[in-house]
Amino acid sequence: MTAIEFNNISKQYRLGLVSTQTLSHDLNRWWKMNIMRQEDPYLKIGEVNDRAHKGNSDYVWALKDIDFKVEQGDVLGIIGKNGAGKSTLLKILSKVTAPTTGSIKARGRIASLLEVGTGFHPEMTGRENIYMNGAIMGMTKAEISRKLDEIVDFSGCERYIDTPVKRYSSGMMVRLGFAIAAHLEPEILVVDEVLAVGDAEFQKKAIGKMQDVSRGDGRTVLFVSHNMTAIKNLCINGLMMENGTVKEFGHIDHVIDKYLSSVQMSSEVNFENFNDAENDKVKAISIKIRDNDSGYFDITEELIFDIILENKRIDKLFTVNLFFNNTEGTMVFVTCSEPQLVSRGKIKLTCTVPANFLNDNNYILDLMVVENTELIILDVKEVMKIEGTEPKRNGLWLGKFPGEIKPLFDWQINELSKFK
Repeated sequence: MTAIEFNNISKQYRLGLVSTQTLSHDLNRWWKMNIMRQEDPYLKIGEVNDRAHKGNSDYVWALKDIDFKVEQGDVLGIIGKNGAGKSTLLKILSKVTAPTTGSIKARGRIASLLEVGTGFHPEMTGRENIYMNGAIMGMTKAEISRKLDEIVDFSGCERYIDTPVKRYSSGMMVRLGFAIAAHLEPEILVVDEVLAVGDAEFQKKAIGKMQDVSRGDGRTVLFVSHNMTAIKNLCINGLMMENGTVKEFGHIDHVIDKYLSSVQMSSEVNFENFNDAENDKVKAISIKIRDNDSGYFDITEELIFDIILENKRIDKLFTVNLFFNNTEGTMVFVTCSEPQLVSRGKIKLTCTVPANFLNDNNYILDLMVVENTELIILDVKEVMKIEGTEPKRNGLWLGKFPGEIKPLFDWQINELSKFK
């Protein structure tokens, strides 16, 4: 039985504006649609939502011609780069926003965990928010009360359950939000990548719960994540999105392989045209591996990254983080700059990865800028893909060394005694 059916779903936005925000555009739209009984004239224009290139049109298609079905009990993993349209698709399914064209047929109640704090009233306590969310889903007070202890226990927020959620940390909000969404017996569970906010223990617990919901109860799960290991372990089928369109749909192993092969090898990235690399606080300008023109590097030599950013405000305390992930999306390690007070203008940061530290692996890098050591103000995923090689390997071992890194430590051998 089909649980969700997406029929020709498209979503158009005008960049930087709500509505068309011009009288001529609004009058033209009203005249064509209401008097002439024609289609919206602005649906005929617009460009695909390619985050890596600036276009010529003010109109973009965040989603374009999305058609696919999800069967009941399926666990669908949705993957793609930032700006690919994943969150927009889930917001339309959850009725947070409406599609510009097309329709969705969904059978059963939908519980969504889209962004930290979504669905919570900040002035209400955790307990009150549980009852409010259950009521929105059409449950009676008695039904919610039967689930209350289970929800509170799973979330780990018992001590703060009668505290207004505006005082919760982002991790506590995610814990409680997921517990509500997963335990109020929805036929369809929609989870965006907010689980990345939680700690590793809770992520494992949440993935286990999603497996129980799908396999044990036969409910449908849609899961968005950049963590390929979690996607692979949880999901049966996968959907890869690119520039607002469906690029691949099928078995999760096939979709992940296609996705990872789409991340390009590079040694220099110019962020000028990346939509998610700039905001009113900071702008990422470029990242480059010094003395490298391919993205391949010798692991026996040091690797030097030059990162150029622009601080748009006066005197802010910045920390810059460079994440090294394996090709399954699992973070191998992160290196952070020392917090530094930065004036308005451009800054250059240099990060040196020592020789004989990385392994002969593929690594996918993320860039994050943090303000005052706690507020993330820029988070750009999959900045570049690099690959380590060891062309002059010593010893008899010719295969790939196990592990994600291969640090060379100091070893000493001292003979304590000799036998004749």
